[in-house]
Amino acid sequence: MRRVKTGIPGMDELLNGGIPERNVVLLSGGPGTGKTIFGMQYLYNGLKSGEPGVYVALEEHPVQVRVNMSAFGWDPRPFEEEGRFAIVDAYTGGIGGAAKREKYVVTDPEDVHSLIDQMKAAISDVGAVRVVVDSVTALYLTKPVVARKTVLLLKKVLSGTGTTSILISQVGVTERGFGGPGVEHAADGIIRLDLDEWDGELVRSLIIWKMRGTAHSMRRHPFEITDNGIVVHPDRVVKRRSIILEE
Repeated sequence: MRRVKTGIPGMDELLNGGIPERNVVLLSGGPGTGKTIFGMQYLYNGLKSGEPGVYVALEEHPVQVRVNMSAFGWDPRPFEEEGRFAIVDAYTGGIGGAAKREKYVVTDPEDVHSLIDQMKAAISDVGAVRVVVDSVTALYLTKPVVARKTVLLLKKVLSGTGTTSILISQVGVTERGFGGPGVEHAADGIIRLDLDEWDGELVRSLIIWKMRGTAHSMRRHPFEITDNGIVVHPDRVVKRRSIILEE
């Protein structure tokens, strides 16, 4: 089994070495849980390891994506100039001066097939190994009944291109699901990020609900967002409203 390492400190230990190659992983969570940071960190770690990547921006301007990455020291522009990284602009619709300078633009962000065409072009041009779609929920927000169908379509395309991909999925603060009816059955893996108030303080934690092709941790682990990105604590578990250090 070939694996793609996330490179996120502590995460690959939970995945028994990394995400199985070609898996399409649903990264689900509420606001403030660190989903976008996780996705950017995954892509940038790949770039540093010689694995080209594509970021599909559905909820943020591509310019802001670059600014946010650079804030953690992950400047993507040198890799764009080398043709190893690309951003698919599925946010602006091509409106605005900055948007006109983007290479891969989806003129109608609600048109999934137009999005797929631009995504495939970007993947082919850079020879992408990793892809992040942020967020897939934007594609079916007004039509939740098509959630599973949309994720299955993306999975078919992404698996077909040989990439190992993360689809970011938005959920409500109190929602227990994964961002749409049936999407948990469509994805190869699910990682859930949470931000909960326990004993008067906010605690970030994650759990791997499923991951095809590999054994993985079945426990909920705390993580932090630092100046250098996400750090997961594989030696700790969140249990009974406390963080317990494993012996």
